[in-house]
Amino acid sequence: MAMATVSSTNPTPEQLVADLMVLLDLQQRGGDLFIGRRHPEGLGRVFGGQAIAQALGAARRTVPAERHTHSLHAYFLRPGTDEHPIEFRVKRDLDGRSFSNRRVVASQQGEPILNLTASFQTPQEGLYNQAAQMPDVPPPEELRPDAEIRREVAEQLPDGPMKQLMLRPRPIDFRSVETRDWMNPERREPRAHCWFRTVAHLPDYRPIHRAILAYTTDFQLLSTAMQPHGLSMHLGQFKAASLDHAIWFHDDFRADDWMLYVTESPWSGMSRGFGRGQVFTRDGRLVASVAQEGMMRAVAAKG
Repeated sequence: MAMATVSSTNPTPEQLVADLMVLLDLQQRGGDLFIGRRHPEGLGRVFGGQAIAQALGAARRTVPAERHTHSLHAYFLRPGTDEHPIEFRVKRDLDGRSFSNRRVVASQQGEPILNLTASFQTPQEGLYNQAAQMPDVPPPEELRPDAEIRREVAEQLPDGPMKQLMLRPRPIDFRSVETRDWMNPERREPRAHCWFRTVAHLPDYRPIHRAILAYTTDFQLLSTAMQPHGLSMHLGQFKAASLDHAIWFHDDFRADDWMLYVTESPWSGMSRGFGRGQVFTRDGRLVASVAQEGMMRAVAAKG
C-alpha cells in the first residue's frame, strides 16, 4: 500500500496542502470498501483528525453529489498505527427524500479502530437564527504563527518523537490568541481562541473543505480541557487521547480563509475531559459546532 506522498524535506505551502489532500483521499476497493493512506511521516500513532476525515470521505463517496455533510459522530475504539493503511467499510442506512445516513467502520489488521456515523442533506431554505456571537479577539495578522512557537519549544526538548512532531511542517496555519508557556503552563480558565486556515489555496470543492475542517477540529479541545490543571504534555505530565468526536456543519465556508475556533471545557473528571467548540468565519458566521470527550490521565513524576 502506497503512503501519501512527501514532496521534499523543505516543502512549500502548496506542497504541504497537496500532501494533506492526498492523505485524505481514498482508494476504492470495490463496493463500499475504501482504503485510507497512511501518513508518510507518522510517529507511530494515527492522528484522530485524520481517521475522522478519511472515514467521512468514505461515507461521502456513497452519497449523491448534491447532498452535503451536515453532521458526524465518531467513537475512537483503539489507537491506530501509522505502519498500516486503514480499511473503511460503509453501510448505507438511509437514502430519504432530503437526507442520507451512513455508518463507517475503520479497521486495521482486522480490528476496528473507529466507528463513524454521518448524515447528509440536500441544501434547502429554512428558518434562520444565530444566537452565538463571535468573540472580539485580535485578528490573525497581529498574532504569531504557532509554528514559530513550536520551533522555540522544540529547542528545549531532547531528541525524540515529541521534538520531531513539534518541528514537522504542517498544512494548517494556527495562530493562538492567548499566549502561554507550553513548557511551564499556568492554571487558567478552560477557554481558548485560535485562528486557522490551510497554508495554501484549496480547490472549489465543498467536500474537501469539510474534510479539512473535520481534520482540524481534533486539535485544541483536549488541550483546552487541560488548562485548569497546569500540566504540560510536552514534559510528559499527562496522557491524552480522543474518545469521541461530533461535528455539526451549519453553513458553507472555505478552509483556506481564516476561521476562528473557540473552545471551552465545562467539565473534567473520572480521567476524562469534555470540550466543545464553535467555528466562525472572519465575518462572524457560525459555520460549525464541535463536541469531544477524551481520556486525560496525569502521569506521576519519575524519581
